[in-house]
Amino acid sequence: MSLAQRINRIQPSATLEMTALANSMKAQGIDVIGLAAGEPDFDTQDHVKEAAIAALRQGFTKYTPVGGTNDLKEAICEKFQRENGVSYKPAEVTVSCGAKHSLYNLFQVLFEAGDEVLIPSPYWTSYPDMIVLTDAKPVIVSSTMESGYKINPEILKRHITPKTKALILNSPSNPTGVAYSPKEIKDLVQTAMDHNLTIISDEIYEHITFEGFQQQCVAALGEEVKKRTLTVNGPSKTYAMTGWRIGYLAGSAEIVSAVTKLQGQSTSNPTSIAQKATVAALKGPQDEIRRRCQEFERRRNVVVEKLRTMPGVSVVKPDGTFYAFPRFDGAFGKRYGDKVINSSGDLATYLLKEAQVVTVPGDAFGDDRALRLSFATSMEIIEEGLKRIGTELQKLS
Repeated sequence: MSLAQRINRIQPSATLEMTALANSMKAQGIDVIGLAAGEPDFDTQDHVKEAAIAALRQGFTKYTPVGGTNDLKEAICEKFQRENGVSYKPAEVTVSCGAKHSLYNLFQVLFEAGDEVLIPSPYWTSYPDMIVLTDAKPVIVSSTMESGYKINPEILKRHITPKTKALILNSPSNPTGVAYSPKEIKDLVQTAMDHNLTIISDEIYEHITFEGFQQQCVAALGEEVKKRTLTVNGPSKTYAMTGWRIGYLAGSAEIVSAVTKLQGQSTSNPTSIAQKATVAALKGPQDEIRRRCQEFERRRNVVVEKLRTMPGVSVVKPDGTFYAFPRFDGAFGKRYGDKVINSSGDLATYLLKEAQVVTVPGDAFGDDRALRLSFATSMEIIEEGLKRIGTELQKLS
């Protein structure tokens, strides 16, 4: 039996692969430090769990409308109005099985062969492969560490062609943690508007920002921008609800309807009880979000401080998320045993074998000189992991 060619055009998810590897090693009793997982180590709050338990007890365990219950859509609309100053109707919102699912569905209904989609780099590892699966072409718009891992309108313009259909923005960014200021977002969006592009704004990390950073919701920049913007979000990162698998999309009713139509032929509705839990998360107390952000900020400071003491390592200080994306140029070309480190994959393998530290190679995110480190874990684990990395780097010759 032969496989369809499309599956050979994409790569496995590097982050999920490394996380699974870490879990497998732990199950074997290996003292492994996992700095790969892209999920908060905090638990889902009790009032959210209780909402799910109540839904179970009330028998809310049947199919729901494909695009989500009306009470969840209304809670999402209230969230956009309250937090972002953007007005949506329930018909302009659809709910999927995670923000990744929302993005996949959206790409499938928007893109086809001949289209080009702009992706600023470093990028979340799944964007290019999802676009390839639509037969469209991902166009990488590269940034540098020297530019703070940000692109600007001039760089963007150089990549726009008559085939360009959309721009993906992810701020704060996975993997770098870098976020665009409101003015920087406005300038990029204006360039996209000038060229009649659709803007896909992945705002899954909007609440995980540090030092009072002002996060800019793209759709809040005005009615004309809102008409051309599709916003993807979800409770996974903000509310530590990764396993509940809920994400949502807000945008034009026409596109939302198309996404819901596609979903109706694949997964149908997201889990009923997870939808009830998400309503509780969005409408319940929000104080815990800030406390958790303060803890992430404390961890970030330690990560950046310790990385900057390592020879040959450089890092841009993250504005948000729970990731750092340090570059390890100083390790490249060096040896351990009879092997030479020539890539991020080589370095990640070395650290895994010798230090029992799991990271994610930077080539999965568009920069083969870097590794992604997650600080969504305890300070004890972070400090031990960085200590091991520093020790093993010194052994290279």
